Amino acid sequence: MGLVPVSIDSVLRELECLYDPPRSFLDWQTPLDLAVATLLSAQCTDVRTNIVTKELFHRCRIAEDYVTMPRSELERIIHSCGTFRVKAKHIQELCAFLLECHGGQVPQTMQELTALPGIGRKTAAIILYAAFGKNEGVAVDTHVMRLARRLGLTAETNPDRIAGDLERQVPRAQWGRLNTLFISHGRAVCTARKPACHRCIFARTCPSSSILDTQKSV
Repeated sequence: MGLVPVSIDSVLRELECLYDPPRSFLDWQTPLDLAVATLLSAQCTDVRTNIVTKELFHRCRIAEDYVTMPRSELERIIHSCGTFRVKAKHIQELCAFLLECHGGQVPQTMQELTALPGIGRKTAAIILYAAFGKNEGVAVDTHVMRLARRLGLTAETNPDRIAGDLERQVPRAQWGRLNTLFISHGRAVCTARKPACHRCIFARTCPSSSILDTQKSV
């Protein structure tokens, strides 16, 4: 894959003209809500996660509520999110850890967040940006990975290495915004299957564009 002949700055500027995404596509009110919702969203759509958390957040408002809820009841509520047993275990372990070490509050540093059960670098970056307005890393999900590779911004396949490539190219102040902008474009145009290259603003510069392939064959 060749390099896109435009800078990441210009890519972000173009996307800013097209989209105005929220800090997170998940519904939440507190940092704890966001942490739980992000755990549930793994291998699950944001739409489904938001449906599930509507009941869950009504039942559980603080960390202690999750810990005291019977595991079977928590599993029932989150069942449709997939891998519900593992997720229920992680949620209760997370909340128990928060109660023991952080007074039930979600910490505000990358180091403290990634030390929590079930919280990796991507999840921590999302929480820090959306809940606390801190740019501590680029959160690489499937959309970010797909767009970064197609646009030639990275040749890596490992999410942490992709994050490193993007963080070296993007001003720190835009790390959090990049995630939601890439998700917006990935959902609307640059989909996993049959990307709509003919509607893409990067159609004539993206090294993966089918438009360029068509022009070469003419």
